[in-house]
Amino acid sequence: MHFANISHFIKRQILCWRESAVDTQHGNAKRSAFFLVVVISLLSAICSNNSYALQNTIAEKGAPAPPIASPPSYTFSVKSQSADEALTELAKQANTTLLFPFDLAKRVKTNSLVGTFTLSEALQQLLEGTELAVITDELGVLSIRSRASLTAKKASQNKQEEQADNGNALERIAIVGTRNTPRSATDSPVPLDIIGAKSLSSQGNADVLSMLSVMVPSLNVNDQPINDASSLVRPANLRGMSSDHTLLLLNGKRRHRSAVITFLGGGLSDGAQGPDISVIPAYALKQVEVLRDGASAQYGSDAIAGVINFVLKDAKAGGNIALKTGAYGEGDGELFQLQGNRGFAFGDNGFINVTGEYRQQGGTSRSVQRDDAIALTQQGNAFIDNPAQVWGALDVDKDLKFAINTGFKFSPSTQLYGFLTAAKRELSGGFYYRNPQTREGVFSRTNSETGARRLIVADLDGVDSGISCPLITLNDANVLEDPNYLKIADNSTPLGANCFAFNELYPGGFTPSFGGVIEDGSVTLGLKKELPYDWAFDASATVGYSNIDYNISGTVNPSLGPESPTAFDPGGVSQVERTLNLDFTKLIQSVFEDPISIGVGLEWRKETYFQKAGDINSYIAGPFALEPPLGLNEGFAIGSNGFPGYQPQSAGHWSRNNWAMYGDIELFVTESLQFGLASRVEHFSDFGTTFDGKLSTRYKLSDLFAIRGSVNTGFKAPTVGQSNVINVTTAYGENGLEDQATLPPTDMISMQLGATPLQPEESVNFSVGAVLQASDQFFATIDYFNIRLRDRISTTSAIPLTESDINTLIQNGRPDAAKYNAAKYFTNDFDTKTQGIDVVVNYQFMFDEWQNNLLFAYNWTDTQVERVTLYPAVIDGRLQLAPNLTEARIRMLEDNLPAHRGSITLEQRLQSFEFTWRLNYFGSFYEDHLDASAGLDIYGGARFTMDAQFAWQFSKETRLTLGVQNLFNTLPGTNVFKGEVGALYPPTTPGGINGNFFYAGLEYSFE
Repeated sequence: MHFANISHFIKRQILCWRESAVDTQHGNAKRSAFFLVVVISLLSAICSNNSYALQNTIAEKGAPAPPIASPPSYTFSVKSQSADEALTELAKQANTTLLFPFDLAKRVKTNSLVGTFTLSEALQQLLEGTELAVITDELGVLSIRSRASLTAKKASQNKQEEQADNGNALERIAIVGTRNTPRSATDSPVPLDIIGAKSLSSQGNADVLSMLSVMVPSLNVNDQPINDASSLVRPANLRGMSSDHTLLLLNGKRRHRSAVITFLGGGLSDGAQGPDISVIPAYALKQVEVLRDGASAQYGSDAIAGVINFVLKDAKAGGNIALKTGAYGEGDGELFQLQGNRGFAFGDNGFINVTGEYRQQGGTSRSVQRDDAIALTQQGNAFIDNPAQVWGALDVDKDLKFAINTGFKFSPSTQLYGFLTAAKRELSGGFYYRNPQTREGVFSRTNSETGARRLIVADLDGVDSGISCPLITLNDANVLEDPNYLKIADNSTPLGANCFAFNELYPGGFTPSFGGVIEDGSVTLGLKKELPYDWAFDASATVGYSNIDYNISGTVNPSLGPESPTAFDPGGVSQVERTLNLDFTKLIQSVFEDPISIGVGLEWRKETYFQKAGDINSYIAGPFALEPPLGLNEGFAIGSNGFPGYQPQSAGHWSRNNWAMYGDIELFVTESLQFGLASRVEHFSDFGTTFDGKLSTRYKLSDLFAIRGSVNTGFKAPTVGQSNVINVTTAYGENGLEDQATLPPTDMISMQLGATPLQPEESVNFSVGAVLQASDQFFATIDYFNIRLRDRISTTSAIPLTESDINTLIQNGRPDAAKYNAAKYFTNDFDTKTQGIDVVVNYQFMFDEWQNNLLFAYNWTDTQVERVTLYPAVIDGRLQLAPNLTEARIRMLEDNLPAHRGSITLEQRLQSFEFTWRLNYFGSFYEDHLDASAGLDIYGGARFTMDAQFAWQFSKETRLTLGVQNLFNTLPGTNVFKGEVGALYPPTTPGGINGNFFYAGLEYSFE
């Protein structure tokens, strides 16, 4: 864009602002946001490659807006009552949402309404003769306004100003956080984000978890390239808390957690068993409601950081089909996604809404060659892959998702509803590279006393029997050229046929491929009914299921020697949850002007965790297993290398049940002062009873400004999986790769290391904030939060098993202890304080023919570990008390997530064209590279990324979308330890490591 055009652009923006500021009702808001608007509008103009010229060209052409479909009709039955209650009831019966002037609506009495009408006709009849009027803009969007405010508008006000004034008239309404009448984000006494389907789709991400992380700065989701099961189900961290501190709801009903426990969760989520957000089809969503406040007193365990409620589409007619494709700028990560949604009428009073989704996406590689692989190549080993190990996104194959939402009204007072989701996907990725001269238990064995390293050779006819195998010492020389190795590699000789080393099978070493098949489903059935004396009840039953079957290939069970297969089924895990709810609500007239809202209820839930054994080859101790303490005669490790299979003795299922009673009261003491009180008592069969409460308030200082706050206690019960799971994985320790076992606290090995039974985590949360809503077009919120969490459940750092430990365990009947280099267990290990600030600003304005929506969102979060449990330990020959959490692990808890995150989004519309610009900011972070606590400290810098999307509605039915994420290909700083394992960038980098992503989409809509 030339300087003259930029100058002209700013002048026109200022002129537009001055003209629109004539409306005194909105002038203050526009003046307060003016400078921010000019900056973002200028950025938009520059990045859109002379968008100002483009908009004038489009305006001159006068491209018509796409025609609007005929509105559907609904059957209504609404009695004469106050307008706030009547409009809420009408919105429910039409399966839609409305925004109206609440204070005025409370003083207005409506007409009754019975019959079948369009939404516009129903509103006209309901409000006829009252102080409220129904306005329809040129796009067919309905708004409810004060007749007095409409009369007061100046006759000279142009069409663009009127459109800007009504642009936000139809607002999304949230039900999460209350059992009272649904409320808007600015009316809520606690922080609340309401994200519509359009906002979710205005980006290139293909799964709902990644979409939300873009829209909510306090929600962090990192890539998990090589992190065991965490790579398959990525943990999401809201407000700096662990992934299982956020509760998920679907249509307001509690959703089950994933079967996956994140044994390697990047520090913060280590040991967490959170929900799997990615299995929910984004195309099925009407909106997402993110409650950023503790809500255990309302919804029970896990709601410490907040609650995310996914609301399914409920249209009874029409549908859409969408195709999306894309790839990263590096040429990998190819995406193919097909989505469809269709609504069906079920009689005159029911609906069925169906969504299906299919996705495939290739993996990525952001890798360099490892230093040890380079050294092997220089020594003459010509069998090394380059790169030997891949760091990047996993390969997603056959990702299928399905959702149904349905409801039927037998009468105006009785409704049956139900919804279900189902998903299945296959994922695969890489593991750590096995060096053919140093990988213990496969290729080499080190003498703990002398430090000498030898090649492990299987003597097939037995040690001290028949032909003896030569001893081969390993050093920096290429073992493939060692004369003794050449003898055993020559299988045409008796010695070669009798002696075997895995270098014969994998002369360049190997990198296992790890993956799994995830299946997830849930179904809910419920009945809502109005009872006599203004009571109403909602009874529902929900069953949720999560299952993952792991697979690993390109590896061996070393103890089986040459007979080892190279692909294994190491077993799987499942989670089943059953929930029954019975809720009662009532509005009670009192001495206050507004009725008191009361909600009481009961909940019963049963959780069952399953662990399934792997195939026998994945865990069996073969004839060449490690000699001490099993009495066998070689030195090979046991189990499928990288992820040993679950043994039959660790397989089984474990259950617990709990019941809860809860109550909510919400009231307006005065027209401006609102209070909410919630309490919950919950009893768990495995650890007892908890009691929690919440107090929230909102005070309206003026028509523009309100303050709000809450204080609450919360809890998170230890999951059945955390209390019983046994898992072995290969991870980095101080001495390199080692097999680490994660064990329940009641396991003999855990107790040998000092474990005690788990207890619930307990929290005290408070928040205070302010809301500024100058008009329908401008609002801003700022909220401070403080979460103190005691007895946090996590896994310990890896604790080495000494020979004394192993011998003691073997004597007590645990021979499998010999397989582990180190062990971790679940424990209530530390306390934290997390505090932060959330800021949200939303401003809608017109510029010439352009309709603009500006959203600014910012989050600052700081976590400090305040207490760490001390355990007896022998240090320098003395018995001392010391933490098992390392300094690096504590630093990961505090600083792995960026303290500062923010985004500025500008959505622009001109007739059939739409532009979306999003500037993202990720603050600095710390990474303990490889979670090794071995001095591999990375201090990553802050960075900006820019996203852009263009959409063209070129016909009534068809919409074309083109976009790019990370437009300028802003990449993180290069990993200073990239040679260790080949990671080009720090794997936990906020905002990802894959660079820019280009995508295109085509959507077809039908009636």
